[in-house]
Amino acid sequence: MTEIATPAQTAISSGSAFGRPLRVLAWLSFLAEVLIIATGGAVRLTGSGLGCSEWPLCTPESLVPILEIQGLHGAIEFGNRTMTGVVGLLALAVLMFTLHAVSGRRLVVRAVWFAVGGIVVAIGVYMAASALGLPAAALMSAALLLAVLAGAVDSLRQTVQRRDLAVLAWVVLIGVMAQAVMGGFAVISDLNPFIVGFHYASSLLLVCVTALFLVRLGTQPGPRELAVPGWFMWLSHLTGFALAVTIAVGVLTTGSGPHSGDAAIKREGFDATILAHVHSWPGYILAALVLTLTVAAWMLRLPPRRWLLVLIGAILVQVLVGVIQSRTGLPGILVGVHMVLASLSAAAYTVMVTTLKRPVAANPYED
Repeated sequence: MTEIATPAQTAISSGSAFGRPLRVLAWLSFLAEVLIIATGGAVRLTGSGLGCSEWPLCTPESLVPILEIQGLHGAIEFGNRTMTGVVGLLALAVLMFTLHAVSGRRLVVRAVWFAVGGIVVAIGVYMAASALGLPAAALMSAALLLAVLAGAVDSLRQTVQRRDLAVLAWVVLIGVMAQAVMGGFAVISDLNPFIVGFHYASSLLLVCVTALFLVRLGTQPGPRELAVPGWFMWLSHLTGFALAVTIAVGVLTTGSGPHSGDAAIKREGFDATILAHVHSWPGYILAALVLTLTVAAWMLRLPPRRWLLVLIGAILVQVLVGVIQSRTGLPGILVGVHMVLASLSAAAYTVMVTTLKRPVAANPYED
């Protein structure tokens, strides 16, 4: 006989247990992840990357910028750091609401205890490192991150219902904490272009994860089956590869261009003019692939067709902005728009991929 689910299990599986507060917080988390890409872009494009010369403090003596000395650059950089705190608080709130929805108070309490323990250990590490003359802030951050990772492992081992949502919520929180540390390394390394580029790419991935969380909130869990022809699925994955290559080359292009993040830092190595042309090649291939998928999906009336319209719109705007910025000397505002649109395109692709499969229909006559 098939085991009969309890009402509570049925509610969690169907998504009805996830009320409006969690959905609102999840949307705010997604929007905040997009916004921090915009504020991070503003830091770089205004030459404010070293507006705060230290990390996690802004100056050796102060947590906040001293406007009389650091001026607007310090305010812009500190504003982006403040936004990181907002993103982290939203990620924490989404996690706690998710754990409460899937398990009640039990996992929430355990997560809180791990957090308290991590804070105590981190303070101890900071004091010991300071006494020994070691990089106290970096070691304290590492201790906090390890505590969160331990809490995630403990929580996920005990999560039975909707583990997919719990995994995504933990990934966002861990990612935000890791991003804060990565931002510190960017400052300490005098805006190394590879670290800054990785910092941006990680932020873009968090936009995709928060978008996926929103989709999964309203999705029936369980076995899934292909909802499109096999060739369509493989073409979709090829499109994802083209999108990843386009973004990766775009990151290298921006890192080699005039917007280094600080007027005193000049980029050497890659030729930005050549990279701009190389960046356009996968971009045009990506546009052609998305257009092909969109036409095919609407002709065959496949589930991804509506999200493909969103994606093709975002890609075409991206191409237009890219062409204009390359012909107008890379104005900062257009580079920033290009960065934000890349994250939204990646999020739209992520959502589109979730429509390639559908839940397997249950057999009402099965024992």
